[in-house]
Formats: sequence, C-alpha cells, structure tokens
Amino acid sequence: MVLKQEEINQWLVKQPLLNEIIDLKPVVWLNRDRKSMNKIHMLPLHMQDMLEAEQLWYRFAPFLENVFPETISTKGIIESPLRNIPNIKNVLDKRFSYEVGGELYLKCDNELPIAGSIKARGGIYEVFHYAESLAIEAGLIQKQEKYELFATDKFRSFFQQFSIGVGSTGNLGLSIGIISATLGFNVTVYMSADAKQWKKDLLREKGVTVQEFDGDFSEAIYAGRKNTIADPKGYFVDDEDSKHLFLGYSVAALRLQKQLEEQNIQVNENYPLFVYLPCGVGGSPGGITFGLKQVFGDHVHCFFVEPTHSPSVLIGLLTGEMEKVSVQDFGIDNRTEADGLAVGRPSRYATGFSKHLISGIYTVHDEQLFRLLALLHDNENIYVEPSATPGIMGPWKIMQSEYLKQNNINSKNITHITWATGGSLVPEAEMKRFYKKGKGLI
Repeated sequence: MVLKQEEINQWLVKQPLLNEIIDLKPVVWLNRDRKSMNKIHMLPLHMQDMLEAEQLWYRFAPFLENVFPETISTKGIIESPLRNIPNIKNVLDKRFSYEVGGELYLKCDNELPIAGSIKARGGIYEVFHYAESLAIEAGLIQKQEKYELFATDKFRSFFQQFSIGVGSTGNLGLSIGIISATLGFNVTVYMSADAKQWKKDLLREKGVTVQEFDGDFSEAIYAGRKNTIADPKGYFVDDEDSKHLFLGYSVAALRLQKQLEEQNIQVNENYPLFVYLPCGVGGSPGGITFGLKQVFGDHVHCFFVEPTHSPSVLIGLLTGEMEKVSVQDFGIDNRTEADGLAVGRPSRYATGFSKHLISGIYTVHDEQLFRLLALLHDNENIYVEPSATPGIMGPWKIMQSEYLKQNNINSKNITHITWATGGSLVPEAEMKRFYKKGKGLI
C-alpha cells in the first residue's frame, strides 16, 4: 500500500497529531480504543495459552542448564532481575523539573542469558516449540521424558535436515540464530542495513549463515520469508505474524508477578502498575502487554515507546490501517541508531492485540536515548544498548499527559517499570562509544 498525497492530506485532517509525527517531533498519544479487560472477549489467546507456554519453558530447562552454563544458577530458567533505580529517578525529577510519584524499577532483560535481550523470550521459545513438535512427530521424545536428550548427537543429527530462517534488525536474529545452531538446525538470519556489525560477526562465530541487505527490516523479512518457505523443510520465524513469538514474550508477565510478590509490591486498584516498553515491530511489547493484562487486568497500564524516525506501531494504530501502512508512506525515513526499533511497518499479529490493550505510545529523539544510556550508567552502574533506554523517561512523559486525569489515578501510588530490552552482549568498545556520545549530549 503506497499512499498518495491526497490520502495523506486526508489523514492529516482526520488525525492532526500526524503533522507532528511527520515533522519528527516527540509526541504522546493516548489510546482511545483501549478496552476494559471484562469487555474483551474476542482475543484469540487466553491465560491457558500462557500457562501452556510456561510449561514448555519448564520442559526445556534441563536442556538449557546442560548446554548453557550461564543458566545453571537458575536451573535452566531464562529470566532477568527487577531492580529499583531510585538514583536516576531523582536525577530525572530534577532534569525534567517534575517530581514523579511512586517507585521506579528496571526490568533488566539486558541481562537475559544466552541472547542478552528481550528477544530471548520470544525467539528461543518459538525455536523450542518447533523443535519439540518435530521430535515428537518423529517419535524421538515424549513430553514426560527428560529434555536433556535434545543436547545429544542423535537429536542434532536429526535437526540438521531442517532449516530455520528469520528477518532481523539484530537481537531477534541473535536469539534465533544461537539457539537454532545449538540444537543443530541450519539457520539463516536475514539482517537489515541498520543491524550492527558485531551482531553479524557473533552470529557467524556461532555457525549461523548471515545474509545482509541494503534496505530496512521490511526488505530483510520479505527476503527471508520467501527464501525459507521455498525450502520444503524450511521454517520461517515471522516477526510480523507469529503466535509463538508472542506467547514466548507473554510468559514474562507470570515471572514478573512472582518478582513483585517477592518484593512486596502490590498491584491493585489503589496501587496501579505502569509499564514502559520499547517498541520495534511490536511483537515483544505486545506479547508482554497481553501477558500483563491477563495477570493484572485493568490495574496495569502499558505504554510503548518508539523513535521519532520509526513510529510504525503508532502510525498503524493512529490511522487504524495497522500493518497496511509504513512510516515511509508518510515520508518518514525509518533511520534510527536504535537498531532494534528500526522498523517501518508494524506486526500484523501483535498489533491486533495491542490496539485493545495498550494505554498509549510516546516517541523520543535518538539523542535522548544516548543521554539516558549515560545517565543510567552514571547513576545506577547499569549498561544497556540505546534501544533499551527510551522507557526510562516514560513516567515523566505520561504523568504530565492527560492520562491520570482521564483515568482518575493517584500518581503517588504508582509502581513504574521500564523494560530494558538489551545490552549485555554489546562489545565493550561499542558500549564505550555509546556512553561517550551520551555524555557529550548531556
């Protein structure tokens, strides 16, 4: 779908906020189509699907513990800590001349083992789901057996006859590539021009085939889908349209619920939870939002954040055209240093959920990503990559919008969680470059 200027002009009249979005100004959009959970009956997934997905993670835990030593301490469970970050909250209160009530926490998916990013949740889950279905169909294993068997030469030889493909800006490719190659699959990652060189190099070190493209994510995923499907034994992990990626992400909500209980953090009508999620194609924040809504209902309020140059989900939801329009249709270049968020067209599958569930979206300039990266390190001694930082400023964006007034919420009782989506695998020299740039912008 390529919009004509006449159609764009019509949209600008219908949705005046588009003028600011096209001018690359940071905006806050509040979702008028968000529905109360007791009024949503049409979603194709439910709590039971999440619980079944959680069980698959448990089945593969012995395999992960066996193959990846970094998971031994968690007995094969891939999970990240929830950290209170009061120092940066105090700094940002002063920097933005606005004191945010409640506590601010960082969900440290930058520390997730194996892939070092939020994509470990969805990517590894989908590959496990596929590997399990192949092994069961071939009579190699049953669900009640010990899944350490997946680490044996017999299973690796079996999986070598199958191929897996994925299109990626970087982190999803890492998660799919690393786990697929470990299991024995022939795996190809189709990477867009904005993907970092170190991510390509790391994948090749792991035995993954990397195909590079001069275009953006949409071009990479199109080529990957076409080439993989052409193989009779090929399986494509489709970031634009995957139920299994979505379910893998959703299990994070069940884990977060336990962490909040362990830290005696209440979530109810009087103590709401606000969560800020960096957004690319929309799969990982969409899956987590779905999960959080299943667990906490209307007491959780989820906000996506996108770069001003890549507001794909925002434009899809604002216009109602979803995946049928891209940022390029509106003259936006989709060029951002937040490689994980450099997506021009939203996920068809995930956005179908998000339009009913999310509370809003805000956008940020790239410069702000680097400032936040440096401030997080200086004040909390935590390193993340640029695309993991924009959620940090969520409380100051949303608390000063009309959202609290519209929903009659007491800001003093809010627990704020910003989701740090990646960073632990970033090479030291690259991280120093990010930090230096951020310090120069402060």
